[in-house]
Amino acid sequence: MTEASVLSLRACLALLALPIYLLSFLGIWEPFCRKIFFPYFLEKFSAVHERKTKKQKQELFRNLPDFTSPSGELKLLEIGTGCGANFQFYPPGCKVTCTDINPNFQRGLSRSMNKNQHVHYEHFLVAAGEDLHQVPSGSVDAVICTLVLCSVHSVNGTLKEVLRVLRP
Repeated sequence: MTEASVLSLRACLALLALPIYLLSFLGIWEPFCRKIFFPYFLEKFSAVHERKTKKQKQELFRNLPDFTSPSGELKLLEIGTGCGANFQFYPPGCKVTCTDINPNFQRGLSRSMNKNQHVHYEHFLVAAGEDLHQVPSGSVDAVICTLVLCSVHSVNGTLKEVLRVLRP
């Protein structure tokens, strides 16, 4: 590749990135990504991902009813719920508490709850996996965390919290 080609490619890339630089300079990029772009992108990505992994997820979540408490309830905690892509795989009547560090997923989460009326939505907590202090110890029957452990600050801290909130 010649030096002129490299310079031309750099100029094109800089031109393409100019809106991002401008929004970042104005302090708008971070809120835009967090509130609009990332939730929108994740919802669209989840739809494609779910079509490709549907059979595997059905198998993965098939035994959730086995974790029903002696009272007959099944309380699930999902860490990193995002837009609720897993709800379709949860058993009827289970109670789901959703957590995510990004409160802007609630719009997509509402759409998913409307599509999955078989699930009882308890509430949404803005919380990181490493700090689930809002969830009482021993209060849930199962914890779901798909596509999230790669983005937590501490996998060990998250797994310690999972063990803490699970019913003995």
